[in-house]
Amino acid sequence: MKETAEPVNEEIDQLPLLIRTMAGQEARYDPDLRMLRSPFSSPGYHTTLKQAEFIHSTRDSLTYALGLLDTELTGYEQRAFDIIRQVISLQDTDRSHDTFGIWSWFYEEPLDQMAPPDWNWADFCGSRLVQAIARHGCRFPDDLLEAVTRSIEYACEAIIRRNVGPDYTNIAIIGAFVTRIAGEVLGREEYAEYGLERLRKLHVHTLKHGAFQEYNSPVYTYIALLELSKLRSGTTDAGVKALTGELLDLTWKTVAGYYHPATAQWSGPHSRSYGALLDEQSQACLQLATGGAVMFFPWEELPYQEEWYKSGLHCPTAYLNGFTIPETKEVRQRLEGEEPGGGGKWAVTYMTPQWSMGSFTHSDLWNQRRPLLVYADNHGQPAYIRLRCLHDGYDYCSVRFQALQEAGYMLFGIDFLTDGGDTHPNLDRISGVIEAADLRLRLEIGGCLDGVTAVTTDDGASIIIGGTEFDLRTWFIAFIGPEEAAHSRSWEVHRTGGRINIDRMLYSGPRRSIDFTSLEQAALVSSLEVQGDGAKGTAPVLEMADGGRLRVSGGQNGQNGQNGKNRQNGEDGENSENREKGVNGETRGRGVNGETVEKVGTAEIAETSAKGEFVLNLRPGPAG
Repeated sequence: MKETAEPVNEEIDQLPLLIRTMAGQEARYDPDLRMLRSPFSSPGYHTTLKQAEFIHSTRDSLTYALGLLDTELTGYEQRAFDIIRQVISLQDTDRSHDTFGIWSWFYEEPLDQMAPPDWNWADFCGSRLVQAIARHGCRFPDDLLEAVTRSIEYACEAIIRRNVGPDYTNIAIIGAFVTRIAGEVLGREEYAEYGLERLRKLHVHTLKHGAFQEYNSPVYTYIALLELSKLRSGTTDAGVKALTGELLDLTWKTVAGYYHPATAQWSGPHSRSYGALLDEQSQACLQLATGGAVMFFPWEELPYQEEWYKSGLHCPTAYLNGFTIPETKEVRQRLEGEEPGGGGKWAVTYMTPQWSMGSFTHSDLWNQRRPLLVYADNHGQPAYIRLRCLHDGYDYCSVRFQALQEAGYMLFGIDFLTDGGDTHPNLDRISGVIEAADLRLRLEIGGCLDGVTAVTTDDGASIIIGGTEFDLRTWFIAFIGPEEAAHSRSWEVHRTGGRINIDRMLYSGPRRSIDFTSLEQAALVSSLEVQGDGAKGTAPVLEMADGGRLRVSGGQNGQNGQNGKNRQNGEDGENSENREKGVNGETRGRGVNGETVEKVGTAEIAETSAKGEFVLNLRPGPAG
């Protein structure tokens, strides 16, 4: 990535970029189905398709049609009308159906075959149709304009019937956009008022918490920026412009505050993300919105998205320095709860010119979460570190993550839920039992790995990226069940698939049921620390609490509680009992994979450590 010496923020003529983008999609257009063809991909839920090679997306086809119209080239006009006519014919128009007003994802899969249908498609498809008639309605044939108007009305009815709250950020915004602009364009006051009220609720909710619910999410913050910009540009109402302007200012301040110039990455933690590194779409969006303050591509090669045209997407000049000037800083943001004394859920990020480290105080390990995320400068290229739990190679969702972080030191723990999902928080509930041939914890290192080293130590691993050393240490681990299995549970380092994986096995062997409700103990306490200035890792304070729980404290020189050091070193009677239960000791028990409980270290206490505490359920149980 190249950066200019000073922020530029130039206005870019986007019409040539749009025309080039539309020409580049020519080969994807299917004239027989009158839709855009794409290689099939799936997040693993909603769609039941598994083996399809190609699909025809309703949303992407409407996006393509709008882009064709936006070029103002007459040669594209009929194709755009053909696509729109085809896609609106796929909408559910039966008011007796729960799916009234929405579309399926793909032409190949009707709504009644999805599991379940995605009600967001009223918002996504409706937004493209609203923009099409707002900008180009005068060009539409009369019958098509009437049909599109009716389709938009159905989408608005579906959006209003569903009525999502402000905590569902991207859909709250898009639904407000569809209903507000539809109300203005179609002269439907009830839609316009609903859209305004929905925007007001989002505005109040967001400013109260100081952030969107889907906090610091590269993919969803991008959607929020884009859709709020469209709403501000498309509305004629001064009140709507003022509300969207305040939300946009807050959002750009967040993006600039988390951008890490040395790695050109969006620092964690991320509440939702689809990848560890910024994809081309995010990079191009930042380049366009900052007017070249950050440069990822030559302008003539920018992977321009047709959705950006006339969107008004633009970063305020006041925040451009955040994209170009490295600094050392900490960001702490309360996301949930208003308890006195710092309670609730927080996001914590510490950033230096060379690296950034971010964590949530509470999260899960769904594949879209990034509750532990590090970016490091590897001699001008980015590398990352993230934590995962894998069930047969796919991220296991029913893992609870908790952390304490001070600067470049993070103390974290995990335990297991019995009422969560397998691959998704609520779409595939497990009832506490999974079938598995492999279950493992993984610290994944990816990005540019040239010269990166990772070696195991007695209780973890040492990682060096571009001269910065990260120390992983394990203070407690247990996975005790009713059966024996012979498999080492030590950390292992593997290079595969362009990544370095530091794995701790929980189970590996013949495929079998793992019943979390029968496990006696299942938890882990570890730390990840940036080494420097002679500091050594802090030994946390671990003590048994009521109900078979494990209280984990930061352990700063024994100051976390009157008997912190004694509890840590097992010098009192209470802790002698704890050692027998696998806490602060070298206890072994029968387990799913043999050596089930390992020693809790008593390393030299460091000068600093994470403040506060969290509590793990040693025995898996329901959330809450």
